[in-house]
Amino acid sequence: MATEELNKPPSLPPYPQMIMEALDSLKQTEGANKSAISKYIESKYGEMPAGHADLLSLHLNRMKDSGELLFIKNNYVKPGPDAPQKRGRGRPPKAKEPLPAGDIPAPPRPRGRPRKDPNAPPAPKKPKPPAAPPSISKTGRPRGRPRKVNPQPVQNEVEA
Repeated sequence: MATEELNKPPSLPPYPQMIMEALDSLKQTEGANKSAISKYIESKYGEMPAGHADLLSLHLNRMKDSGELLFIKNNYVKPGPDAPQKRGRGRPPKAKEPLPAGDIPAPPRPRGRPRKDPNAPPAPKKPKPPAAPPSISKTGRPRGRPRKVNPQPVQNEVEA
């Protein structure tokens, strides 16, 4: 990737700058998709180097992940000044209000199932209900797979 950026002609500005220029000049409220951004860059800067589409995709994804661009309904949009910051995968956590001076924060609650008390008496065992005889169907045969029967070993007795 670094070699691809070094092989660019020196007249081209960096891709993030070209992408921002394209979004500014296209002036669409719902943003612009990747092909519209690519067409604008090609029309403004003329012949693009080989791998232009891959580099454009790479930089669009980077800018989307860093929060410089928003990806809404297959369009790239600049985030507005009043837009709330997205949280979730790769996003910074929500800002917390500082605690007043002198307050000690409570320890965090433990996760998962609580541990058993080693001093507690053992729990009484539940009695098993008596096994009911299997229900017989209309045909007279029990439901399900028949039980496995162990065959009796045959012993050969030799008469003398």
